[in-house]
Amino acid sequence: MDMMTAVSPSAPTSLMPDALSFENRPSLIGLTREELAEALVEKGVPQRQAKMRVQQVWHWLYIRGISDFDHMLNVSKDLRQLLKTHFTIARPEIVEEQISNDGTRKWLLRFPPRGAGRPVEVETVYIPEEGRGTLCISSQVGCSLTCDFCHTGTQRLVRNLTSEEIISQLLLARDRLGDFPDREAPQGAIVPAEGRKVTNVVMMGMGEPLYNFENVKRALLVASDGDGLSLSKRRITLSTSGVVPEIYRTGAETGVMLAISLHATNDELRDKLVPINKKYPLKELMEACRAYPGLSNARRITFEYVMLKGVNDSLADAKNLIKLLKGVPAKINLIPFNPWPGSKYECSDWETIEAFADFINQAGYASPIRTPRGRDILAACGQLKSESERMRKTERLAFEAMMIANHGEDD
Repeated sequence: MDMMTAVSPSAPTSLMPDALSFENRPSLIGLTREELAEALVEKGVPQRQAKMRVQQVWHWLYIRGISDFDHMLNVSKDLRQLLKTHFTIARPEIVEEQISNDGTRKWLLRFPPRGAGRPVEVETVYIPEEGRGTLCISSQVGCSLTCDFCHTGTQRLVRNLTSEEIISQLLLARDRLGDFPDREAPQGAIVPAEGRKVTNVVMMGMGEPLYNFENVKRALLVASDGDGLSLSKRRITLSTSGVVPEIYRTGAETGVMLAISLHATNDELRDKLVPINKKYPLKELMEACRAYPGLSNARRITFEYVMLKGVNDSLADAKNLIKLLKGVPAKINLIPFNPWPGSKYECSDWETIEAFADFINQAGYASPIRTPRGRDILAACGQLKSESERMRKTERLAFEAMMIANHGEDD
């Protein structure tokens, strides 16, 4: 059985007109309005016109989704030429696009060099569901946290992504899914039947967002700007492994929803599974969660808990989890472990996961079991790893064979 579909990454030239050369020019994507005004004035736009020009450019970038200055129809020809000479609004290169059996899409994106660096690659995942479409965005190339069960953690940290590179993942996804005016979704694409194709954004891709706080903050403020991309802050979730000093700032300065990668209920086990716990142990982490700005029953913290067979899935663990979260408005996402080549863990039995969930539900907490999505293309939670360290073809074929053997061809 063909476990996945790989499609051509090519896009209409109107979407990526200068993709080969835009590394030589700064991008206007991801700038604040104030920074955008400064950039335009520095290149010759009269100060008295700056506010109007910023409004025009912002509209074309984030409402119309234009990636070619020539398509900014209400901007004068002279100004369009000035913009083309000094700036870019090009998208990253799509190296590969994979489509799972369940409609999940994974893009391998290549960004150009920054300074004396080299091009870098990250993965972005789109998960379609009835009534919603969730985009999983990366914040770093690789990761420094080395969580024991996570594929991304086996790739060294290369660098932080810029605010431009973070928001460009959202723009590119909306391009590819036909989520801007006058665009159509690709033939056969699984997307919500009505409304926006990308309704939710989660900072749950590659990297630890709070180790790249300033760039992530800037990108999320652009994404939630009411006169642009206009995503509700209640539909944006930032997931952290527990960078305690930045948790309060996340709520105070971005206002987005918070998710905690918890995975264990005691320091001894969490030190192993999530090594950042050695620096910020559970007591400090829970204190930071209780102090999260805006926390209420209507704005709960999501605690992510990967189910590892024989490791953290007993009823004793469930009882300890309830004790740990006492007094915190919370939802607990139970995540069946998603295998990856070389991983030493197994997913808990389904009966064990259901018993764990039932216990938590009876204690008064919502505890949905996350349906694994995109496992067959290594797009599920904990499986991302940029193809700059991609599996050899033989490794990928072996993985696909394992998935068929474990889950059956109709899974």
